[in-house]
Amino acid sequence: MDTLSDVVALLKSHRSYFAGLKAGGDWALDFPPPEGIKFNAVVEGKCWLEVEGMPVPMPLSEGDCFLLTQNRPWRLSSNLALEGVDARTVYRDAVGGIARLGETVDLFLIGGRFSYGDDARLLLEGLPPVVRISARSEQASVLRWCLDRLAREYASPMQGAALMTEHLAQMMLVQILRLYQSSMGATTTGWLAALNDPRLAPVLQQIHAAPARRWTLSDMAGVASQSRSTFALHFKQRVGMAPQEYLTRWRMHLALQALNTSARSVSCIGQSLGYQSDSAFSSAFKRLMNCSPREYRERKHAPLGV
Repeated sequence: MDTLSDVVALLKSHRSYFAGLKAGGDWALDFPPPEGIKFNAVVEGKCWLEVEGMPVPMPLSEGDCFLLTQNRPWRLSSNLALEGVDARTVYRDAVGGIARLGETVDLFLIGGRFSYGDDARLLLEGLPPVVRISARSEQASVLRWCLDRLAREYASPMQGAALMTEHLAQMMLVQILRLYQSSMGATTTGWLAALNDPRLAPVLQQIHAAPARRWTLSDMAGVASQSRSTFALHFKQRVGMAPQEYLTRWRMHLALQALNTSARSVSCIGQSLGYQSDSAFSSAFKRLMNCSPREYRERKHAPLGV
């Protein structure tokens, strides 16, 4: 399995939500920060997208798709000068998941929101707040098809709808990550950027394939065919963190999955990831998650109301 598949295959959508918007005339909607990843596609018309912290508004036209990856307020409008209405009040009266604003329909937008757990942190931290896929891109058709299928699953729920929704979410996420990866420049940082690097991609692949191995800087540098110092600098500049830090984060990514989905003991999970003692595993886990593995598992499995 390739490295991108390794990461995305471990992500399981905890909650999913579909919604659409039909708007006409002069309008502006203010949206709260999304919980998780939000996909959207403009089926008809055009509008403006603004996201907190993004310096320039983004024009959207028919066929364009976009992904919101971070917990930031955002806004859609027909005119940048208009005062916005709280989107929650408009969607409160949605029929069949479709909200309406105005007496005409100049814009039709569909979207899906997928909430992931703590294990999505490695994936999302390497993405910009907004990823836009132009309608002129041939690959955008895959996203529109997925969103259309998602809308159908919500409109006429059948047996297997939950599984279909989860798989559609993964298909859209992979497609957007592929498109973003192909557009990266030489100065882009993050683990996705490293997958385009001929020296670093084999290193990430081997780390993912054997996370329990006692990796040393020399081992990794050897895979990259570089000296230790050259490799360490190259990795830090391209990935945005030191090699050993990346290894630890990948191990914790796997630890979260195991703690959430298996009944294996904390000791067993730690040993399977290369930790020789419970204390070493607990210390590494606590540095990233601010709690021990046992505390994390207890919180996740605590009865409602506790």
